[in-house]
Amino acid sequence: MLNQLHEKDFYVLRGSLKSGRQSPKNLAFAVFLSIFIQPLIFFLTYVVAADTTIYPYKDILINVHLWITIALVVFSIFLSIPKVYSRNQKAQYLLIIFVSQNIGLCMYLISLFILGSNNFSFEATVGSLMNFTFITLSIGLLVFVITCARFYILLKKGHYKEGTKKDAHRSKLEKRSYLPVAIMVGTALVYIIQYIHQISYTLDINAMVLITIGPLLFFTMLFVLPEQLVILYCKYRFESFNFDKDGNLKPMGSEREDD
Repeated sequence: MLNQLHEKDFYVLRGSLKSGRQSPKNLAFAVFLSIFIQPLIFFLTYVVAADTTIYPYKDILINVHLWITIALVVFSIFLSIPKVYSRNQKAQYLLIIFVSQNIGLCMYLISLFILGSNNFSFEATVGSLMNFTFITLSIGLLVFVITCARFYILLKKGHYKEGTKKDAHRSKLEKRSYLPVAIMVGTALVYIIQYIHQISYTLDINAMVLITIGPLLFFTMLFVLPEQLVILYCKYRFESFNFDKDGNLKPMGSEREDD
């Protein structure tokens, strides 16, 4: 569907690139930090949080997730090297997407493992944990789907073009369109708190904070994922979403569109 749009339709998305916030050099710094952050959060997820959990399929999760994390760390090492990331900007941005989603997933799993842990005052069962997982994953999927649909509609209507009235009012319009997503996330938050209250006979505020933050961060990562994917698409389709060898963003129209 995006192939029907033109380079000018994605102009506003270049803002984070023009500002330098998502330049290859800044992304390389984030990738370099992830070399240390990912093993640490993996340790916290599967050694600390999952130590006494009754959450099912823990062994399968750790085996699969371990190899995924190792692969991401290896790629992070290579793509934090200037000579490598300067020639592989698309791969670097794709890696950033995977790393951010991996961290969000880890935080979500920490919440699930804590809910099934006997280190805190919870009385969760395997069945209730699976129900909690199914409901929160369903909400996360809805957040992603609705955000994708909302983003595509805005693109089709020209809200991401340069110099239009719609562009000038884009922030105001987007705040309104966040309402369905905000309602879903708010509903999820209420459900999480109610679930904690039902299975907790002595409320542990530290555990409650961790359990609440995990899914919310997971939902946030899913919320920003559509825009990340569209920017990645633009990097492949338009040269103007990439940087030259001197670290400057290439001008629009510097490469013919792939129709």
